[in-house]
Amino acid sequence: MDVIVGGGVVGLSLAWRLAREGRPVTLVDPAPASGASHAAAGMLAPVSEVTYTEVPLLRLGVASLRRWPAFAAELAADAGLAGAEALDLRSEGTLDVAFAADDLAALDELAAYLERLELPVRRLTGRECRRLEPMLAPSVRGGLLAAGDSWVDPRRVTAALLAALDRRGVQLVRARVGELLRDGGQVTGVRLEPPGGGGRRAELRAERVILAAGAWSAGLAEVPVRPVKGQIMRLRSPQPLLTRCVRGTVHGTPVYLVPRGDGELVVGATQEEMGFDTRVTAGGLYELLRDARELVPGVTELEVSEVVAGLRPGTPDNLPLIGPSGTPGLALATGHHRGGVLLAPLTADILLGEEGELAAMCSPGRFRDIS
Repeated sequence: MDVIVGGGVVGLSLAWRLAREGRPVTLVDPAPASGASHAAAGMLAPVSEVTYTEVPLLRLGVASLRRWPAFAAELAADAGLAGAEALDLRSEGTLDVAFAADDLAALDELAAYLERLELPVRRLTGRECRRLEPMLAPSVRGGLLAAGDSWVDPRRVTAALLAALDRRGVQLVRARVGELLRDGGQVTGVRLEPPGGGGRRAELRAERVILAAGAWSAGLAEVPVRPVKGQIMRLRSPQPLLTRCVRGTVHGTPVYLVPRGDGELVVGATQEEMGFDTRVTAGGLYELLRDARELVPGVTELEVSEVVAGLRPGTPDNLPLIGPSGTPGLALATGHHRGGVLLAPLTADILLGEEGELAAMCSPGRFRDIS
C-alpha cells in the first residue's frame, strides 16, 4: 500500500490517479485542501511565467498543461460533475502588459526568446491590448498574448478530488504525521500525532510513503524545501472586469489578475521569505491593490470578498522534487513552488512511471542527502 503524506492538489491528485489504477492508497492530512492549494490563483501559465534561466521548468509546465484537459474531464466524471467546466477550466490565454518604454523593450526581448523556443506568443500594441481587455489602463503601451495559457479554480479542483476519492473508497486519515517509520535504512510507514497531543501515537505501515507535504516536507525528511509566503486578494463584481488573465510588472514587482466564471477576480501574489508566517498584512494587501490598480483601475470599485496567505514549497532551483528519494520506501512529490496546480497531472504521471526524460529533470537525485 502507498501512504501519501499531504492533501494539497498534488497529494490528492496522486491518490486519485493511484486509485484509478487500482492500487491501494491511503492519504494522510489533518486538513486536506486547506493550504497552498486553497490560496492559489490556479494559473496554468507556463509560457507567460517563463524566465530566461528556467527552461527546464518551462518544459515541465508545457508538458503538464497539455495533460490538463483530459485530467479535468476524467476528474469531473469521477467526481460526478457535469463536465470539466464545473472546475472553471478556461483557456483564453494570458495577456502580459507593459507601461514604460523599458517595460515594452523587455517584453519584446521575451517575445523573441519565446519564439526561439517555438512557443506561440503574439505581440500587441496598446490599442490591441485594450481591444481585448477594455478595462485596461489607458497608459498600457503594449503587450504579449500567450494564447495557450489557461487557468482553473483550485478550490473546485480539490473539492472534486475529495469527492472522487470518496467515490472510489480511498481511505482519508485526518491526522498529522509526526515522523516517518524506519527499519534500518528503509522507510516502512508513518507515525501519526495523537489528537490533542496526548495518548498513543498510531502507526500506518506502507510499502511506499510519498511525501507531498508541500512547505512542511522538510520537517519529515531532509529535503531542500522552504516556505515562500504569498498573499492574495479575492475581489467580486456583478459584471466581469476581465475575460482573461492579465499580468504585468509594476514598481518592479509582478502582479496578476485572474478572473473566475462566477465574477470573482483573484489578485496576487506577494513572494516573501518569512518562514512559516501566514499572517495577512496591511502592507502586502496595499502593494497588491496598488499594483493591480495600475493595470486595471476599476479594481478599486470591487468588493473585497477574501484575503488569504499561503506557503509555497520552494526549492533552490525552483524545480520540484518528484520521484524516488534515494531512501528505499520513500518517494517525493514536493517543492512545486508556484506550480503545484499546473504540475499536478505531470507529477502523477511521473510517480506512476509514465515519464522518462521529464522525470529525470525533477529527480530528487540532483540534490544530495535526501532521506
